[in-house]
Amino acid sequence: MPDRSPSSPRRAQAVVGAGIVLLGLGIAAGAVDIPSGAGYGGVGPNFLPWAVAGVLALCGVLIVREALGGGFRNMEAPSGAARAWWPGLAWVSAGLLANAALITVVGFILSCTLCYLLAVQGLRRATGQAAAGARTLLVDAATGLAIAAPVYWMFTRLLAINLPGLTGTGWL
Repeated sequence: MPDRSPSSPRRAQAVVGAGIVLLGLGIAAGAVDIPSGAGYGGVGPNFLPWAVAGVLALCGVLIVREALGGGFRNMEAPSGAARAWWPGLAWVSAGLLANAALITVVGFILSCTLCYLLAVQGLRRATGQAAAGARTLLVDAATGLAIAAPVYWMFTRLLAINLPGLTGTGWL
């Protein structure tokens, strides 16, 4: 007899799939109001929202189908703690909030580097890794900079999308 309890994994998987379908439908409802006039390349501004809505709805339907057909078989048991570690959430949230608050002050590259640094600190601490050493902080900051700088230059130079910079040159 199948497990019909609210906490059964199959039911939870079906609920997640249904939520994804609803998210896709919500995006589609918002895409209705976006004008469809074709721009450069023959696609209009509503193309991407419709594509995302369609892919989300399809993925949600496939997840529901899999859940109703027996659930995700051969799935490994979840790793990690049984409960969330709230200080990790605080570190990641601090990174996102700092990025939002500082992006127009110190520019995209430095604010995203700080966001990366704080988020990685939270994730490292959540897994019990050493996070406060000077070497670790330098490596995390360098990695964040190595990710943020090319993204900034790609958006500003190749796509001609204005992002806040530290200087008026467009390179920082």
